[in-house]
Amino acid sequence: MRSMTGFGSGEAPLGNGKVRIELRSLNHRFLEVRVKAPPELSESVFFLEQSCRKQLTRGRYDVLVRLEGAALPPPELDMDRARAVYQNLCALRDELTPNTELPVTVLAQVPDLFTGRSHIDYGPVQVALANSLAQAIKTLDEMRTTEGRTLQGELLSRLNTARSLREQIALKGPEIVEATHRRLRERLDRLTGDHGVPVDENRLEAEVAVLADRSDITEELVRLNSHFDQFESLLDSSEPVGRRFDFLLQEIGREANTVGAKCQDASLAQAVVGLKSELERLREQVQNVE
Repeated sequence: MRSMTGFGSGEAPLGNGKVRIELRSLNHRFLEVRVKAPPELSESVFFLEQSCRKQLTRGRYDVLVRLEGAALPPPELDMDRARAVYQNLCALRDELTPNTELPVTVLAQVPDLFTGRSHIDYGPVQVALANSLAQAIKTLDEMRTTEGRTLQGELLSRLNTARSLREQIALKGPEIVEATHRRLRERLDRLTGDHGVPVDENRLEAEVAVLADRSDITEELVRLNSHFDQFESLLDSSEPVGRRFDFLLQEIGREANTVGAKCQDASLAQAVVGLKSELERLREQVQNVE
């Protein structure tokens, strides 16, 4: 089990320099990849996005690409255009301010004098990017695995608390039926005592049986145990389990709500509230699991 948050970096040689990739991940319901690369690598952005989607699972990933040193050949100056621009500037200078100096460095402020790197061989570029990305993903996974172990301990602690609350509810289960029977008998005794109406014991027992069936929480407790066991087994999984955790917590919450609706006992209701609180804490932590 791994956390969804982490940081990784990698680099690979390219030309007379190197390419460096920094990879940051955050929790997210789905897979979202955002690549930020220098303009000269704009044609490789799609390649990086697809590579990330093949190797990463859910989460938001920010991919930052840097070039260091002479990784790519320098852009070429369009000599003909530069000459024409400088000659036109000189003609304007002679007309407006004759005999003033016009340094050639003024061309550096003129846009589009440098041609693009159309002669770049993107084969080696993609190899370097792939190697750098693989290293970044490896270090990212190492960090997320370490954080995942911390999350695992926290989730297990919360799960054990939820199990304990479930046991408290289970111990009170038989008392619910007895209390229901007692309350019904007391009400009938008051009513019949006041009006002298005889009680049909068979009908009374039948009504109590119906009420007992409605307040029986055995099935819910069995399903809770099953969900808890499945949840704990996922804690040791090496596969992405975040969505499966989400589903199990939804099911556990549904069973807890049913138990709360069936049981009117005050102390049992307190245990149910405690169970729901633990489920909320589990749900918060699970949002950060891959």
